Amino acid sequence: MSMYKYIRNVWKQPKKNLGELWQKRLIEWKKEPTTIRVARPTRLDKARSLGYKAKPGFIIVRQRLIRQKRQRPKFASGRRSKHMRRKKVLNMSYQWIAEQRVERKYVNCTALNSYYVGEDGGYYWYEIILVDRDHPAIKADKNINWICSKKGRAERGLTSAARKSQLKQ
Repeated sequence: MSMYKYIRNVWKQPKKNLGELWQKRLIEWKKEPTTIRVARPTRLDKARSLGYKAKPGFIIVRQRLIRQKRQRPKFASGRRSKHMRRKKVLNMSYQWIAEQRVERKYVNCTALNSYYVGEDGGYYWYEIILVDRDHPAIKADKNINWICSKKGRAERGLTSAARKSQLKQ
């Protein structure tokens, strides 16, 4: 088996296979800011399969999301109970929301893809692969330079997580 296959097998049941490391990571991640740039991917196998390359112009960002916060905002003034409709959940996956938030924070980059890295009782964590559209190494690479003309892929629903979310509607 290749190295990536071993990593994939560990991530099939991370709580069981990673044990204490899993708990320590989640505790550390809770103390970090909501959006944080990471030096290298947590799940190398998944990042590589989604298009990540260890070269300049590729950025990995970890995004934390609060669970159960996909409701509409709370009303300021009174409403008839019939017209409250606050409980309606947005038709977007947490992963898609994470991609959009990261794209808004890193304006000069485009979200290539994203993957799940963890969850606990209060939060979800996703890592998003960003590509710097203006980086010379990206513009010179014929395999990825198509992304230089694409802006706001997550906002327009073109990432794989967004497309999966739209199919469920």
